[in-house]
Amino acid sequence: MPATGDRFAEVARARAATRAPLAQARHGPGEIYHSPAVFQLEKERLFMRDWLCVGRAEELAQPGDYVTERLLDEPVLLVRDRDGSIKAFSNVCAHRGVAVAIGAGRVGEFRCPHHGWRYDLGGRLVAAPGLEDKAGFDPRACGLRPIRTGEWAGWIFLTFDDQAPPLATHLAHYAKDFAFLRQEDCRLAGKIVAEFDCNWKLIVENLMDFYHVETIHKASFAGPEYRFDTQGRLFELRPGGGVAAFYNAAPMVFGKQSLFGRMPWLDPSHDLLGCIGFLQPNLNLLARSDYVRPYVTWPLSPTRTRAVAYFLFPERCFADPEFAAKVERYKDFVRLVVDEDIALVKSLQQGSAARTFRPGPLSVLEAGIHHVLNNYLERTFGDGEREAAE
Repeated sequence: MPATGDRFAEVARARAATRAPLAQARHGPGEIYHSPAVFQLEKERLFMRDWLCVGRAEELAQPGDYVTERLLDEPVLLVRDRDGSIKAFSNVCAHRGVAVAIGAGRVGEFRCPHHGWRYDLGGRLVAAPGLEDKAGFDPRACGLRPIRTGEWAGWIFLTFDDQAPPLATHLAHYAKDFAFLRQEDCRLAGKIVAEFDCNWKLIVENLMDFYHVETIHKASFAGPEYRFDTQGRLFELRPGGGVAAFYNAAPMVFGKQSLFGRMPWLDPSHDLLGCIGFLQPNLNLLARSDYVRPYVTWPLSPTRTRAVAYFLFPERCFADPEFAAKVERYKDFVRLVVDEDIALVKSLQQGSAARTFRPGPLSVLEAGIHHVLNNYLERTFGDGEREAAE
């Protein structure tokens, strides 16, 4: 195995090949998919700086509803406050760091199980048993540490960076491209959570890889009902590594005929709507004429990723007496697609670590991947290859 400095020198050389024009460019270096040092760089330079999509606001419907997460090993508590706003905190007691909440549920306040410190839904310390008379003790300075949050189209976002640009700035191109889907007028019909034995970037790349569809997805959504532009005009490339693609595609359900009809705010020209989108670093969008299915990806380690698929349908669909059974058919279709992909991405992961691996050329159907990789390499490394090696 090459020394650390040599490996990052290889990344620097390979980065130049990836940044070449698409016709001459090659895929990213294998090191970025399995190196712990690269994974740490990604955490600090991407995930700790950007806005992250963390779920749907409707999942925290009532005051006191909360959910806990570990995001890139950071403990997070999301809660709907009594004023109706959604807040996020570091799930760490201000005394000794014990988690003040576990799992999800509904509460009136949070109580640390270690020494009984209590916090209201706004994160303020309301009781610290045994310290009430301690000289100099200021409860106002001992609240839960807040994390910036924002909402768009029914989605909750947070950022660990107090200096990050406003959420509206981060979302500008993505919101413009996909506002017509009106996700704020959809409701969550369910989720599928899957874990993959691969680096998170391989999930992102796979979701916008039209090149592999006819090979891997013959049993699900390959075929003439899914027609992709092969002349390089498929992708709209946005600043910051954003991607949007619009194409003709049948609904993603067995039989390739919608079970609900197109979303009411779309016109007949959208009957064969297919689109994908990517918002750096963890929100991927897929949509058809009848529903929207975003994916949120969470890196667990350099070689392990969790992906959460959200199924969003217009409000009117929920009145269908067969709604639950129909949604299950959509989920079964997605489960088939995931089964088709799961061994593939594991093989991609293993191949990227092989001594013999050399990144191959990109197809015009991989223009979106090329754009995302270039943004990723610039932001993660920039002039930092040597810094990382040191």
